[in-house]
Amino acid sequence: MTEDAFTEHRPLLFTIAYEMLGSAADAEDVLQESYLRWSAVDASTVEHPRAYLVRVVTRQALNHLRTVKARREEYVGTWLPEPIRTAPEAGEDVILAESVSMAMMLVLETLTPSERAVFVLHDVFGYTHGEIAASIGKAEVTVRQIAHRARRHVQARRRRFEPGSEATQEVVQRFLSAAATGEIQELMDLLAPDVVAISDGGGKVVAARKPVVGADDVARFVLGVLRTTTTTRTRVEPATYNGMPAARFLTDDALDWLVAFEIHEGRISALYGVRNPDKLHRADAVRAIDRGEPSHGNHDR
Repeated sequence: MTEDAFTEHRPLLFTIAYEMLGSAADAEDVLQESYLRWSAVDASTVEHPRAYLVRVVTRQALNHLRTVKARREEYVGTWLPEPIRTAPEAGEDVILAESVSMAMMLVLETLTPSERAVFVLHDVFGYTHGEIAASIGKAEVTVRQIAHRARRHVQARRRRFEPGSEATQEVVQRFLSAAATGEIQELMDLLAPDVVAISDGGGKVVAARKPVVGADDVARFVLGVLRTTTTTRTRVEPATYNGMPAARFLTDDALDWLVAFEIHEGRISALYGVRNPDKLHRADAVRAIDRGEPSHGNHDR
């Protein structure tokens, strides 16, 4: 019974932990710690298992987040979230897809741990300020203030978002075809003028240390990367990562790097390339993500 409740809500719990931490590995650690605590509880005394588990996971994720902050400040090059492979239909829930998108995860990274927890639980998962107060151990009035501050911060920095679809995947395929044949003008036609390419090698493999901005520079950067990192043994597979259309680059069947594409009105507005091998170990399995259905059914502003 105890295990069944945890298993039932695991996709929700993983999604909360991942959005708070930006790392599938750290999220799995949090779930493991949370399960140990849950298994030690007499389940018959817990009236609402999901609410209880959300509180446990939130507290464990907050503790974990505070410990990894310093580690990320010492990160070599640009930090990107550990990508998670999602089902193509993940984009059907636009709020969920945007919340795990690379752009949103980077915005969440700029929040304080408390702001991140409150924003994720309230604006993404729909929990009330009172429920969140119980989860993070703060007064409800304080949680309201944190929510207001976090929302204002996110709104000022969030990018336009379009979930992955057949149309966006087609744009990616055209882009990859043009890149493979070296058609720089066609590449530029598919890029927004202010497109940005962000690479994450973690200091372990070759990757641009700073974002590349502008259609011309990004097009030339992409062609340079393909020329130096791919061989005749490299194949490219379409996929969906973080609710976004993506491409997997495999050499000798080993995942060398992957790129997630942000698309707006038929043009690519951002490319997120992850090459850090530490972030690709778990990138093959499709992750179940879920927002659940909060019992109150609405947000309290």
